[in-house]
Amino acid sequence: MYLTVKLSTTLRDHVPGYIPETGLQVQMSEGSTVGCLARHLHLPPQDIKIIMVNGRQHKAEDLLRDGDRVAFFPAVGGG
Repeated sequence: MYLTVKLSTTLRDHVPGYIPETGLQVQMSEGSTVGCLARHLHLPPQDIKIIMVNGRQHKAEDLLRDGDRVAFFPAVGGG
């Protein structure tokens, strides 16, 4: 299955050559979870605070489907 992946801020540093405007096109096997995708991209689990799939919040154990748009976000500071 093919997925579109977007990475926010500091998570981009873990994927050499990441282009924020286009994101990544990633091929994964059927039955892959969000967590499998994060490991495939070498994203440290402790750095991922929010996962969005097709604009809705998901968990690492949720299954992915062909064509999904996945976004990973680290903790955001401010105030």
